[in-house]
Amino acid sequence: MTDRTVQTLESDEAIDYFKENHPNVLTFVGFFAAGYEDLDSFSRIVTELLKPLPRDVWVINAGATPEGIGGVYPIAKDLGFTTSGIISTVAMDYEITLSSSVDEVIYVPDKLWGGLLPESSLLSPTSEAMVSVSKRLVGIGGGEIARDELLAARTREIQVDFWALDMQHRRALERAAEKDLPPPTRFSGEAAEHFAKN
Repeated sequence: MTDRTVQTLESDEAIDYFKENHPNVLTFVGFFAAGYEDLDSFSRIVTELLKPLPRDVWVINAGATPEGIGGVYPIAKDLGFTTSGIISTVAMDYEITLSSSVDEVIYVPDKLWGGLLPESSLLSPTSEAMVSVSKRLVGIGGGEIARDELLAARTREIQVDFWALDMQHRRALERAAEKDLPPPTRFSGEAAEHFAKN
C-alpha cells in the first residue's frame, strides 16, 4: 500500500489546496462500481493519454477508489506520476476501499456521491471540487455523475476529452435483476449520450 496522505476538506478548501499544491491536474471520470467490459481498451486509452505528459507537471486525479475509472491509478503510478483522489464522505459510511496506488486523498463533506444537487443545476460539493481543481477532464464512459462533471467542465471552458467504453455487461445485468428492473439494452452510460466520439 502506498504511503498516502488523507484529509477531509470542504469543497472550497479542497479547491484552494489544489491550486496551491497541484496547479496542473488531469482528472479522469467514468464508471466506478459498474467497471469496464473491455479492460484492454481502457488500459490502452489511459496509457496513450499519459505517456506524452511530463511527470513533474501533471497530477493524475480520479475518485480515489480502485474500481472502474480507478484503474487509472496503477497505470499512472507505473508511469511515474503523482496521483490524487477526491471522494465524497459518503464513502466513509460504506467503508469504501481506497486505491493502493493513490498518493493523496481528499474527502469532501457531501450528502451525495457527486453529480448535480437535487432539482438544481449546481454541482454537489464533491463534483464541484473535482471539476474546479482540474485543468483537463478525461471521460471514459460513465454514468450520470461523470456526465454532469464533464458538462460543467465544458461550460467552464476546461479541456474535455471523452472515449466511449461500455460498463461491464454482466454486472449491469445482475444489478438490474437485483432491482427487479428490465435488463439493459445498452451499456455505454449517460455520459456517452453527450460526449461519444467513437
